[in-house]
Amino acid sequence: MTASRSAAPHTASAGLQLGGLESENHPWKIRLVDHPKRYESVYFCAAKKTAKKILAEMNDDELPYGLRPPGAHPWEMHHGGSLWVKGQHGWRMYRARVGIEWSMQFCAQPSKVDRLRQEAAELVGAFPLTLPALAALGYEEAEQLLRTPITDADGVERWTDSLFNACVPMTHDNHQGVLPGVPGEHHYPWPVKGADFVRYDDFELWVTLPDGTHGAVAPVDRRGSGDGHVRLVHVPETSEAAGALAEAQEQGKMAVLPPNSPVALQAFAHQIEPDRRTASGPPANPS
Repeated sequence: MTASRSAAPHTASAGLQLGGLESENHPWKIRLVDHPKRYESVYFCAAKKTAKKILAEMNDDELPYGLRPPGAHPWEMHHGGSLWVKGQHGWRMYRARVGIEWSMQFCAQPSKVDRLRQEAAELVGAFPLTLPALAALGYEEAEQLLRTPITDADGVERWTDSLFNACVPMTHDNHQGVLPGVPGEHHYPWPVKGADFVRYDDFELWVTLPDGTHGAVAPVDRRGSGDGHVRLVHVPETSEAAGALAEAQEQGKMAVLPPNSPVALQAFAHQIEPDRRTASGPPANPS
């Protein structure tokens, strides 16, 4: 579950209202400025080119995260820890323990990034077809990347933009989208967002809460149980439900909504008859 409860407000800002200005004896300010021009390093260009070649070899049902982007929309490469390997049955992508987002390289400690390199090297070593296959695709630097210890900022940059970190292929929406459209990984916690890629198509993971904010829910029992309760697993901090979810987390409990609630009815809307007033009971289309 994901929600956070803000610490008790500082005395100087106890009366701060939404949209207000906070100041103290040593005031701080936040400015919105133009983003520095983002350039694609030679490392990222090579990695992205290779990833696209790999994806071209894969069938739709082999892709890590669903179907190819529709129409003319290209893949977006997410810096999410993309450990590509080739096995007896083709290409597979595993997620690293930690993915380094591009902007996060500037606070990344080389020795900690080097641990990611070592773990990647161990995984790739278990798939001996990988390095020859990457070399055949033109990514000959793969072996050197895996073997070279990361000791400085240059090494961190090279790893951050490499095939083994920067090439989690996603559609734009799954990468950077926001609700009420499609929740993207950049904006929603991975333990919840990840369910988008394994959930039943007729279960609505993302719902509109009574206060108009958007959250995520999960069933409390397996499919076909007839239990229409839903567990609240994510809300934004601005939601009226944030306090209850945070309290549940602190007490090791679940925040559960009843089966006749608008939220539960949304979540199970495709599994029950349109006129039903409760999500409990047998599904309309058992499977």
